[in-house]
Formats: sequence, C-alpha cells, structure tokens
Amino acid sequence: MPAVPQSPELPDLARLAKALGDEVRLRILDRLPATDDCERVLNVSELAEALDLPQSTVSRHLGILRQVGLVRSERMCRDVYYWIDGPRLQGALQGLGRLGQESP
Repeated sequence: MPAVPQSPELPDLARLAKALGDEVRLRILDRLPATDDCERVLNVSELAEALDLPQSTVSRHLGILRQVGLVRSERMCRDVYYWIDGPRLQGALQGLGRLGQESP
C-alpha cells in the first residue's frame, strides 16, 4: 500500500505555496511526469522547447522546485532529467486544502 503523504508544517507549506505561486513553475509541473519512468522524464532542453522558454529560465525555476522538494532529478549520461515528487506535491495540496478547516 502506498504511503499516505504527510501534510507539511506551516513554514514548509508557505515555501511550497510560494513555489507553486508562479505561472512558469506551474507550467513546468504540468509538463513533468509523476514518475521517474525513463521514457517520460524530461531534461531542461526538452522542457524549454515544450514551453517555448529560454533554458536559463527553465533551469532557474526547476532549481526552485527542487529546493522545496516538488521535483526530483537524476543525472543520466550528460543530462539531468526531472519528474514530479508525487507524494510531496500531494502532501502540499492536502496541507493547503486543510487551511481554515482545523480548529486551533
């Protein structure tokens, strides 16, 4: 049975929300696969081409997404490939969904 993602604490949730609060980063997440399947992962060049953005812009935004743990990566040969960390993203979304619903 898959592990249930844990909801992040409020300071962590704030960092995640800030990372999710950018249209380019949301577009990147929308293009990335949810698993590290070799056939589906993308590198910076592929993402930049798909999003019609400069590679430097995509790299910068991927760095932010990696810092907060929403994206994972692995070097394969000379490229680094990226995919979504599904449990981390799910935990962030659940944490945001619970705001205002729990008693203090």
